[in-house]
Amino acid sequence: MMLSVVIPVYNEKNTILELLNLVSSVTLEKEIILIDDYSTDGTRDILRTLDNGIAKVLYHDFNKGKGAALRTGFNHVTGDIVIIQDADLEYDPQQYSKLIQPILDGKADVVYGSRFVTGEYRRVLFFWHMVGNKFLTMLSNILTNLNLTDMETCYKAFRREILGNIYIEENRFGFEPEFTAKIARLNLRIYETGISYSGRNYSEGKKIGWKDGISALRCILKYNLFR
Repeated sequence: MMLSVVIPVYNEKNTILELLNLVSSVTLEKEIILIDDYSTDGTRDILRTLDNGIAKVLYHDFNKGKGAALRTGFNHVTGDIVIIQDADLEYDPQQYSKLIQPILDGKADVVYGSRFVTGEYRRVLFFWHMVGNKFLTMLSNILTNLNLTDMETCYKAFRREILGNIYIEENRFGFEPEFTAKIARLNLRIYETGISYSGRNYSEGKKIGWKDGISALRCILKYNLFR
């Protein structure tokens, strides 16, 4: 059983090499697919120095957004299970085994890593981000009839063949509600597992903002009510 770890990258020169070391150290058979979304801070130069045996690196010729980077990466996966990994250090690759276990056990088709239902550690940060996340998750749940606790989580693991049944349209962070709406319509077996979370603040490079929250709301309505 091989994993395809898909990593969208944009302006992460301070974390990308450490993140790659952490992913590489996971003792599971895997391929690593990096998509540089036209970084301008030196990240692209770092990626060009990588030994090609470490990862497959794909380059966008202009900045398109996380969803677009994932769409590019999904077109190159060859593994049995796909895992989405952010290029910062908020999510711990050592938790891959926990994420994929329900799939390996034959119980799940998709597994979300929840930052809120967990016995693991998590960094305490922004109250209003948490409120916004819970509101968006609740609204998504109402329309999908799921009972997720963390729809917006980065960590999503799923069987590769699911990609043959959905097409990602959103270019930015709207990927999360779009993906959730589309897998809900497929009547897949969806599980959650608690994960640790070491969130960043804006001075450390966090990129998502209130405009992305508005976009997520639009996507929840669009992909649940008008498709």
